[in-house]
Amino acid sequence: MLLGRVVGTVVATRKDPRLEGKKLLVVRTIDPSGKDQAGYVVAVDTVSAGFKEKVLLVSGSSARMAGGCKDCPVDTAIVGIVDSVEVST
Repeated sequence: MLLGRVVGTVVATRKDPRLEGKKLLVVRTIDPSGKDQAGYVVAVDTVSAGFKEKVLLVSGSSARMAGGCKDCPVDTAIVGIVDSVEVST
């Protein structure tokens, strides 16, 4: 699992029919303190995440197990909206 922040949306009028009706969001990965990391991913939103919200991401076969993504060509899915992160050292 990864942490990320929603930074944008993707609109694709032509896509695999199994992706119709799915919201696609651009997510920037972040570290536990909330600082941006290198890279962006496009993820299917399964939890109605909003702009700038911190989210929990899964990828690979885990993404295809997310709600509404079974048998879909999905590599990354948003499966949670993060309320807080606590790291003990």
